Amino acid sequence: MKKPALLFFALLLISFSAMAQHEPWWKSTVFYEIYMPSFKDSNHDGKSDFKGMTSKLDYLQSLGIKGVWLTPFLKSPKVDNGYDIADYYQIDPDYGDLKDFKNFINEAHRRNIKVIMDMVINHTSTECKWFQESRKSKTNPYRDYYIWSDQPNNWDSFFGGKAWAYDSTTQQYYYHKFAKKMVDLNWANPKVKTEVAKVLRFWLELGVDGFRMDVINFLSTDPDRKDNPVKKGQQVHKFDVDQKGVKEAIGMIKSVLNEYPDKFLVGEVGSDQLKVLKQYQSPKMLDVPFNFNFGSIPHFDAHRIFRELKDMERQMPGYPTLFFGSHDMPRLMSRLANNDPDRASCLAALMLTAKGVPFIYYGEEIGMTNIIAKDTTEIRDIQAMTHYHLARSAGKNEKEAMQVANDNNRDKSRSPMQWNDFSHAGFSDHTPWIKVGQDYRHTNVAEEERNEQSLLHQYRQLLQLRSNHKALQFGEYKYLKMNADCILFSREYQGETIQAIFNFSDHAQSINIHHQKVLIGKTDLQPNTFLIIQGNKKIKFNHD
Repeated sequence: MKKPALLFFALLLISFSAMAQHEPWWKSTVFYEIYMPSFKDSNHDGKSDFKGMTSKLDYLQSLGIKGVWLTPFLKSPKVDNGYDIADYYQIDPDYGDLKDFKNFINEAHRRNIKVIMDMVINHTSTECKWFQESRKSKTNPYRDYYIWSDQPNNWDSFFGGKAWAYDSTTQQYYYHKFAKKMVDLNWANPKVKTEVAKVLRFWLELGVDGFRMDVINFLSTDPDRKDNPVKKGQQVHKFDVDQKGVKEAIGMIKSVLNEYPDKFLVGEVGSDQLKVLKQYQSPKMLDVPFNFNFGSIPHFDAHRIFRELKDMERQMPGYPTLFFGSHDMPRLMSRLANNDPDRASCLAALMLTAKGVPFIYYGEEIGMTNIIAKDTTEIRDIQAMTHYHLARSAGKNEKEAMQVANDNNRDKSRSPMQWNDFSHAGFSDHTPWIKVGQDYRHTNVAEEERNEQSLLHQYRQLLQLRSNHKALQFGEYKYLKMNADCILFSREYQGETIQAIFNFSDHAQSINIHHQKVLIGKTDLQPNTFLIIQGNKKIKFNHD
């Protein structure tokens, strides 16, 4: 080979290497959401804590997790389980102290696990110093940190009821999109932006690798607070979300992160419109927004799942997010898998091989299921309790009101992680079950570890597969289609092609793969099973 040709190929290899190096780390990362109160209790007080969580980092590493998302852990009265922050600079004592947090971060990083933290900047607790000062007088320096009015508009709270609460000290109303003790910050005030930037830098200096921004498009940035329209008796949230100035605020947040290398910004954008989500995704705003259209499908529907994948590919310019569970929705096993571990495994395989950033909700890997409250003493969730009281006020009896509460109860997916026993310290005496045929069994990590055919082992294999193949981390779709109730796609990156088939039909499918390499699965696809292969030759159904 002549020297110019050798030089060309050398430059080509360098170019490919540079491409790989320039891919952001979060594209290759599978995140694991830890709901702070429920993961691992080290001191037997019924609450998870940083020491307990640190003790389980080896478990997460063995699972193949490269990133952890922590729900709020800052000092809070926990009206909404930490999403009501009283002090942005203190660890809540339930979870430990700053030393425990630093140790957790250091130990996670030692295992090559990134850590992002939930940051709530739409509102604070009413116990926050800023609000305590704000309510003292109309001339207090902190007064305009929040939104006050003599005459409230018609805005409703997203938790039910009106979004304005009367404060007798200054005889004005304050605005709260959620619970009355979760008061909205006034993002039209530059001082609020300065305070938030200071908070972000504090945690970035301590080593967090990014933030998950709670309800980030709900920020109140526009002082022109028009009444929302009402259609068919339901309020349309037209003027209280996606306000003028929200994008500028997110840009400010991203600029703070850009002061530190390789940080990740994911946002919860409260919208079911992809055209809204994509407005917030750019190098100057969010790296990725959560897409709840995909993540919160209420019931299993393979065609709906396929349609959401297709819509994300067509309508979202950047990388999407992939998840089937979170602390705000019923569990995957109960909601989508109908207590079938095979279907749960197939859904997990889809999430971990499709194009996007996957987020596993704690306990999904062992098939944890929903818990149901028998009465109000078993409810912690402020949203559920608000709906319960509204139902009772509307004349519903106790049984009917409990049904309304459970329909809106986010506690159902927040029971403690089951490690090697079935205790539920701090919760009611419920034990999740998985239905297998006509039998029922407990689910916990210890039992799943002993069973090589378990859901946990399937998750490990899938995470290892994703880690071993760049096409499953960075690849673009060559095709994405549906055939005979099977979802099929092919992803390609730097010459490697991975093809995947997920059989969600009620009968077996025989597949001809032309002697390509099977990475996981079998060519005789049973219902609710999957096949991942390496190679770019066309896959054919034998009945085609």
